[in-house]
Amino acid sequence: MFISLSYQEGTRVNSSKWIWRSVGSVSIAATLLLLYGFIAAVRSITAPEPLVSTKPVNSGSSQIQNAPSAATQTGEFWVAAIGDSLAKGTGDDSGSGFVRRSVTLLNDQEGHKAQLINNLGINGLTTQGLLTKLDEPGVAYVLKKANVIIVSIGGNDLFQGAQAAQTGKEPPTLNGLRKALPDAAKRLQKVLLKVGKINPKAKIIYVGLYNPFSDLPEMKIPGNLVVTEWNLAAMAITNKNSHMTLIPTFDLFQQNLPVYLSSDHFHPNGQGYQAIAERIAQGFAVAAAAKEGDNTGDGQQSTSSQPAEVKKGGNK
Repeated sequence: MFISLSYQEGTRVNSSKWIWRSVGSVSIAATLLLLYGFIAAVRSITAPEPLVSTKPVNSGSSQIQNAPSAATQTGEFWVAAIGDSLAKGTGDDSGSGFVRRSVTLLNDQEGHKAQLINNLGINGLTTQGLLTKLDEPGVAYVLKKANVIIVSIGGNDLFQGAQAAQTGKEPPTLNGLRKALPDAAKRLQKVLLKVGKINPKAKIIYVGLYNPFSDLPEMKIPGNLVVTEWNLAAMAITNKNSHMTLIPTFDLFQQNLPVYLSSDHFHPNGQGYQAIAERIAQGFAVAAAAKEGDNTGDGQQSTSSQPAEVKKGGNK
């Protein structure tokens, strides 16, 4: 009996190690793919194809009406955000969130100018709720005036029952979390395509999900697996459209939950939002540096192989 129990225990340990290695490998590979895709996609708006016509844009009575499209300006970004509480910046004591922090960082980069048109983030919004919001004329008006649209959605779809684990209730199982995945992923596709239809010229940046419960033993593996599956599904959607890209956040929070999460154990705090904003701004900085390298000719090489410096902005 003793030998049998030891054998079973050893089998469980080996199985656990295999699961952890598999999750880690998939997560790292997915993050690298997402980062590469983000930088490549951002480059398409920092170095757009030249236009035949350079006629000035007609001026209007409001600042929003004067906002240029991504196809007519280089280095000038008119930013709109839409989605859930992360888009809104809930949990950040400064109220900035990653949206305003990204705008600040872009303005700190040489040759870039950025301005926030509007932040349409709403606490508790799901993919279904966002689909409904996109039918509103006021929402469409804002999105049409941007050349960079940041979308954050999906966390409320996947983790509706997960917060119960913090109150001592039975946490959801992996199968329970996965039940919401197929339908929510289909709605995410509809959301991104709808945003793209509203403004075909804008760069659409989708902010990927992280697992806010990875420090809870019963939620670590199930949460990591379902978030990785969600992010891969989102990447499959964004990869089909050259105007869409995904910024990964899973790796940022995986080892830094105590530092990056707010007191509600779900939303980022100022430092967490800053980390996301720096990743967004870094994509633009790397793209700008690559553009400068492409423009260096006549046998001359760029003086630096490093990406353009990204200055930290906003309060942490």
